[in-house]
Amino acid sequence: MKRNLLLVTICTLALLLGAAEAQAKVSPEEAARLGNELTPLGAIRAGNAEGTIPPWEGGITTPPANYKPGMRHPDPYPDDPILFTITAENAQEYADKLSPGQIAMLNRYPDTWYMNVYPTRRNASFPERIYQAAMRNALTAELTEGGNGVINTAEAVPFPIPKEGVEAVWNHLLRFRGVSAGMTFAQVSPTAGGQYTIITIEQKVLFPYAAPGATMETINNKALYFLQTVLGPPRLAGELLLVHDTVDQVREPRKAWTYNPGQRRVRLAPNIAHDNPGTASDGQRTSDNLDMFNGSPERYDWKLVGRKELYVPYNCYKLHSGDLKYRDILHRGHVNPAHLRHELHRVWVVEGTVKAGTRHMYARRTFFIDEDTWAIIVADHYDSRGQIWRVAMGYGINFYEVPVPYGTMEANYDLLNGRYISVGLTNEGAPFDFSLELSVEDFTPEALRRGGRR
Repeated sequence: MKRNLLLVTICTLALLLGAAEAQAKVSPEEAARLGNELTPLGAIRAGNAEGTIPPWEGGITTPPANYKPGMRHPDPYPDDPILFTITAENAQEYADKLSPGQIAMLNRYPDTWYMNVYPTRRNASFPERIYQAAMRNALTAELTEGGNGVINTAEAVPFPIPKEGVEAVWNHLLRFRGVSAGMTFAQVSPTAGGQYTIITIEQKVLFPYAAPGATMETINNKALYFLQTVLGPPRLAGELLLVHDTVDQVREPRKAWTYNPGQRRVRLAPNIAHDNPGTASDGQRTSDNLDMFNGSPERYDWKLVGRKELYVPYNCYKLHSGDLKYRDILHRGHVNPAHLRHELHRVWVVEGTVKAGTRHMYARRTFFIDEDTWAIIVADHYDSRGQIWRVAMGYGINFYEVPVPYGTMEANYDLLNGRYISVGLTNEGAPFDFSLELSVEDFTPEALRRGGRR
């Protein structure tokens, strides 16, 4: 009798666990929408009723005729006209399609900040295997305990049809950005008066999660390996940062190490996360501001508000141009808006509120996530008083050679002190190199030590 009761109990638990597991994934019927009325990554394929957002038809699959691999990426839309310009004076006419942070920027710099709006081009494109992986993930991916990790996923976004805010955040964290990439870029934090020193940084990234045929077992739970070396100015040169980010952060949280050239030692750096200052940032961005948001989502309760239409930076090929010098871009208070392009796109809105019993210098943050790429494209950050403090904007292009949408530069604007930080400038150098061959051995503490002593 006891044995039968035990078997019944085990079977009941198995059924309950199976039901919970099924609820954690998208049903086959819902997943079938992907690649049909939804794109393979979950965006609404159709345009909007007004015709101001066109349908997605596969994005850029053929680069411009004048593009050759290795060269800087030419603007595929050089003849597109400016449809209209949003200023502080007319902002209320467009307020329903602006974030609170964007409106605050217009009011903070009424005489110098504006938004040139161009025709919308839904040109986001990815390798075919990424589309297939996203559709597979929809049927298998699950959040781990507390949402601080994902299992049963690989290669592409885990939740193309998100049900929770934290799922949309994980889509940003695990979106496809190539398999490996390297670049040398400028990071600049102008003073309120407009003076600045250029920080030159070499960055290498390996994305094992995105590798063809990747599984949680083959990648050893690693989402990405990140190595950053400060090349100049001399007072900062030689500082190195190594980060290992994981997919299931409950099983294994982020690990980070730093190398200080003065001490000539590699040290574990558990503080390279959350609201600790970013590398050589003069306090103008947090560690988790890089790439708009990175690392663990554990300190926030995330709410999925839904989709909305927003004027956002998009197809910023003019900003990417090698014809520009840094002085053409870096203005007092903000980057030069003459070189920016804004378009009307649908975005997912996700609100994050600091969890009770934990802390972050941003008490609340709102992410506006491009539905076609899952990249956070605008982020509003609030202080403990509930006031807009900082506004981050990601200026991206579609890199033809992969293909992949990725940032060519990002900026975080501080509305209180009148400063900002610009990260990723390559106009006076070379753009991203997605052909760089990297291996896990390039991202070990031992490699960090060797790099620091070269």
